[in-house]
Amino acid sequence: MEPLKEDEFCFPQLNTSCKKPLQHLAETVFTYILLSCISFLTLVLNLLVIISISHFRQLHTPTNLLLLSLAVSDLLVGLLLMPVRILLIGSCWFLGNFICALFQYLSYIITSSSVGNMVLISVDRYVAIIDPLCYPTKVTPQRVKFCVCLCWASCVLYNGLILTDFLEQPDAFYSCHGECGNVINYIAGAVDVILTFIGPITVIIVLYMRVFVVAVSQARAMRSHIAAVSLQGSVGGIAKKSERKAAKTLGVVVVVFLMCFCPYFYPSLVSLDSSTTVALVWLLYSNSCLNPLIYAFFYPWFRKSVKHIVTLQILRPDSCDVNIL
Repeated sequence: MEPLKEDEFCFPQLNTSCKKPLQHLAETVFTYILLSCISFLTLVLNLLVIISISHFRQLHTPTNLLLLSLAVSDLLVGLLLMPVRILLIGSCWFLGNFICALFQYLSYIITSSSVGNMVLISVDRYVAIIDPLCYPTKVTPQRVKFCVCLCWASCVLYNGLILTDFLEQPDAFYSCHGECGNVINYIAGAVDVILTFIGPITVIIVLYMRVFVVAVSQARAMRSHIAAVSLQGSVGGIAKKSERKAAKTLGVVVVVFLMCFCPYFYPSLVSLDSSTTVALVWLLYSNSCLNPLIYAFFYPWFRKSVKHIVTLQILRPDSCDVNIL
């Protein structure tokens, strides 16, 4: 198919209208179908995670509460961000500046909340590995709920501050009608990179390096039978083994997270063309679809809970007390 002519505009009646991007019909249709499938899959998989952790009482653990918060963030990506980004591919923005401002605000909140949840997960695994015997008293469900609420509230407040100028006057940030792109200036962007990328990523990497070192030393101690044979030591060994397994699984989640998020922040440091930037944004969004797949691969409880959900066994009165673990 022939591409659109260069002189076609988003709003022909306006002198300040943006030009329509060049596109091929076949490529556009294929892209729409592919990304729509990813969006639907992201929505369904994270909904299964949310239902599983919320419904079954055995899954009401501090670590799973953090996974629940992450799943909510990922669900919002599939429900709100992905569909809007699909509409923006090969098209103009026709929803007005207010909706554009709201979309950008939600996009920043959801992205930073994912980073915040990953930091909390790293801290949780760090405490569980470093001090497993005191972990149940240090990391309680009430404290985790407070931290999760604090994380989301901080994201809402912080992103409202860095987007204040844009939210007050969205028209001033675009040179033509039909555009809805980057909305923060260089200084705000540099601060945002430090606070929502470099700082949190450094914390995550340092904590997981520490977790890895301790987990390896514990495994060597168990293999060489250096660990104490006392009852307390035996219980501690069993607890440590369980926590190491959880740390390994969540370590995979963190690694995949870093692989998807690091390229996304790269355009903040250098100048890239628009098509590359769009690809990096979708790489970031794909992390929201990959997380539930990791759970399905590593967590038997997730596979069991999904089976109960799809077979409608959760509709039974006592289904929340079913043995999932």
